[in-house]
Amino acid sequence: MGSIYLIRHGQASFGADDYDVLSPIGVRQAQVLGSHLAELGLSFDRCLSGDLRRQQHTATCALEQFGAIGMPVPLLEVDSAFNEFDADAIIRALLPGLLPDEPEALNILRNATQHRAEFQRIFALIIERWLSGTYDTPGLESWLGFVGRVQAGLQRILEQADNTQKIAVFTSGGTITALLHLITQMPAAQAFELNWQIVNTSLNLLKFRGREVALASFNSHVHLQLLKTPELITFR
Repeated sequence: MGSIYLIRHGQASFGADDYDVLSPIGVRQAQVLGSHLAELGLSFDRCLSGDLRRQQHTATCALEQFGAIGMPVPLLEVDSAFNEFDADAIIRALLPGLLPDEPEALNILRNATQHRAEFQRIFALIIERWLSGTYDTPGLESWLGFVGRVQAGLQRILEQADNTQKIAVFTSGGTITALLHLITQMPAAQAFELNWQIVNTSLNLLKFRGREVALASFNSHVHLQLLKTPELITFR
């Protein structure tokens, strides 16, 4: 069977003006991941990422570790199907309707680093509305549209793959969640309960034969656990 490794990006710059930049911890996570994979001798036939900077930077930091010990470094291909959903656009579109019930939501979102737990609660409420489809907005990618985009990316991989290949996809938590939803048929809300648990640079393994795909492992981050450095285990 073939293997697709879904790899979440390293820690991004939560609370900064530009989230789409790896933090120093995110860079270190990606380097640790790459060293771990290289030590295992796990080479890839193809490597892909979305076109977000945090995804591509995670890939390059990880793959550099292959070259450091003389392993071949595969070319990084870009497919925007594996981009994360646009959280900022979803918040902008759905927050006004939430404010009557959550009058402090705007302040919490503007000061997210000071209100992490409350930010997560408000964000989860917004995502719940997005998943329902009831609040779909013209010009905003819907949950069903997002799932369709991700599914199309997976189908392109399968169409070009043979059953012996190992393929890495450097992507984001929401994209991994959409694939879990598609492959396991779990409800979207349940999939998002898992989303909140996905660790930065975790490995999620899919096995495939032809067009048949199964989930083999979820959210493995032993490469970080082995370092016994808790600050490297992050979720944003």
